[in-house]
Amino acid sequence: MEAGYIEHLAGNRYFDRTFDSEAVKVLPGEYFVTTTDMVLVTVLGSCVSACIRDRMKGMGGMNHFMLAESTEKSATSPSARYGTYAMEILINHLLKLGARREHLEAKVFGGGRVMATLSHSTVGERNSSFVLDFLKTEGIPVAAQDLLDIYPRKVYFFPNTGRVLIKKLVRMHNETVVRREAEYAARLTEAPVSGDIELF
Repeated sequence: MEAGYIEHLAGNRYFDRTFDSEAVKVLPGEYFVTTTDMVLVTVLGSCVSACIRDRMKGMGGMNHFMLAESTEKSATSPSARYGTYAMEILINHLLKLGARREHLEAKVFGGGRVMATLSHSTVGERNSSFVLDFLKTEGIPVAAQDLLDIYPRKVYFFPNTGRVLIKKLVRMHNETVVRREAEYAARLTEAPVSGDIELF
């Protein structure tokens, strides 16, 4: 497997007793794809997650990104690849596993206004617009979406069937989500660039 795929591949595997299924937790800056019957799980604040699957083959994956794009114009800026890179690496990995582009469909989630600081107040809106525009440009239909609002969300995606369960975290773990996203944003700002790969 190519270094770029391994670098961002989620590695937090566990057995989910609720669904009696193998599961993978996708953290900020990660993605995961699978051809087997399992559940992909993430928690989103202002970040966005795209769940993309081949509806004919029952394979799919999930990503989790924070910033749609950079304000910098440099081609070598790591931030130039945030949303675009997260989407491209997910789609390309699915195609490598045998998915057909014409059979892909997406479900997108997140973009909540959960961070109080002014600099992050529109991150969720920008992420939501970005992911919808990206999928429209790529010709991948959006089968479902739950974007914006003010609450974090826990998302369970079952690529084999396309089923998605969403739990709005009205009171639970909000501080954890905000802290995790703030730390992720700080790492993105400091991340060095190595060729075409963004290092976290």
